Amino acid sequence: MASLKQLLAFNIKEKRRILGISQATLAERINTSTHYIAMIELERKTPSLDMLERIAKALEIEPVELFSIQKIPFATLRKLQNAVLTDIEKAIDNVIKERLREVENSKAFQDVEIKTDK
Repeated sequence: MASLKQLLAFNIKEKRRILGISQATLAERINTSTHYIAMIELERKTPSLDMLERIAKALEIEPVELFSIQKIPFATLRKLQNAVLTDIEKAIDNVIKERLREVENSKAFQDVEIKTDK
C-alpha cells in the first residue's frame, strides 16, 4: 500500500501531466518555488494544509483528490493493455499451431489408410 507521501507525489505529478503544466507553472500558481514542488514530488517535503489547498486549487481538483487512489495511471493501463494483447496473440498462435497439427495428423492418417487399402 502506498504511503500518503507517495500518493500525494504521484497525484500531483499525474494531475500536472494531465493539465500539461510544469513544476514551474504550478509553483507560480501557488506562489512558491519550483524546488519546493520538486521536493514534494520526490517525497522529501510535506506541505501544510494551507499549501495542500492551494495546490489542489491550482490543479483544479478537490484537496481530497491529492490522496486518492481511485484512478489508474495511463502508463499502467497501457502496460496492462500490451500484456493482454501479447497474451491473446500467444493464445491464438498456440491454437492455430494445434489445429494445424491436428489437420496434418489426420491427413497423414488418411494417407496411411489409403495406402493400406490398396
